[in-house]
Amino acid sequence: MRSIWNGAISFGLVSIPIKLVNATESHSVSFRQIHLDDGGRIRYRKFCEVEDREVTTGEIGKAYEDADGTLIPITDEDLASLPIPTARTIEIVAFVPAERIDPLQLDTAYYLAASGVPATKPYVLLREALKRSQKVAVAKFALRGRERLGMLRVVDDVIAMHGLLWPDEIRSTQEVAPDASVTVRDKELDLADALMDTLGEVDLTELHDDYREALEELIAAKASGEIPAAPPAAERPGGKVLDLMAALEKSVRAAKESRGEEIGEATGTEPGEPAEVTPLPSRRSARTAPKEVGGKKSTSTAKKTAAKKTAAKSTAKSTAKSTDHAVGKAGAATKSTAKKTAAKKTSVKKATAKKTAAKKATARGRASA
Repeated sequence: MRSIWNGAISFGLVSIPIKLVNATESHSVSFRQIHLDDGGRIRYRKFCEVEDREVTTGEIGKAYEDADGTLIPITDEDLASLPIPTARTIEIVAFVPAERIDPLQLDTAYYLAASGVPATKPYVLLREALKRSQKVAVAKFALRGRERLGMLRVVDDVIAMHGLLWPDEIRSTQEVAPDASVTVRDKELDLADALMDTLGEVDLTELHDDYREALEELIAAKASGEIPAAPPAAERPGGKVLDLMAALEKSVRAAKESRGEEIGEATGTEPGEPAEVTPLPSRRSARTAPKEVGGKKSTSTAKKTAAKKTAAKSTAKSTAKSTDHAVGKAGAATKSTAKKTAAKKTSVKKATAKKTAAKKATARGRASA
């Protein structure tokens, strides 16, 4: 691998000569522009607007365009005079935990290679220090005419450096955040968790670019004069609003079937039971939809009605029984009261008769005397 930058890592008073190498490479297929009539290559030539002629690379310089369109020339000498202490140095400024670095800041990745035998010992020292501390180094460096921010970490036995965007280059999320009034139910979260568990993990080394492979096959077929076969049309999801619960259940079922697992565990449905994904009705249709008149009632409604009738009958029976019982008691009480009253009257009559007989006897005795 060819180095793109030579310099040194500044680690306190320790200087480690290194070479900067690109850690990634692009495998994308590039195209050239051609003239459709004759297949001729289209090239861009650089013309001067003032002289209206093509100019060479040596005649081209730099300029900054002001807001009003004015061009301010900037020479290489002007740029060289700027104070950039990190022009040839990767200056470590701090060591921080890796989670402190926002992934949004990550940019191009590089490998740092020790430059020469004397650089091997301090290079290994910094590498092992990063490993043991489980931290990353934040550094400043200059590349391609501008100062940049970087993060040093250990990859296998090599120190890698990721270019970092400056914090003020990260846009705010306020304008793209969803509506905060939307709520998610626990059952929906449970299904989402089940889908995540079902999909499981993946070996990233097994992933590949399907589009690039198909494109290379197309180019090879056309280069050999063959007519490329038409690829099967891919199903594209529609733009309809779907029932979220049904979509999650169907996703879990499809993921389990692809892995050869039993379905119906996480979704609460029986194996083979269909889970339809149906569009949700709009607000207007929900408001204007007429209510159904007549027709058969649902099973649950019929059951509820029967239960209500049974309860009413049992209530009426118990009420009647209690009423009869109360009436019986009242009748018995009335009869006993009447008997007591008659007995009292009889005893009163007998006592009165006795008193009258005694008075008569007394009067007769007085008369005879």
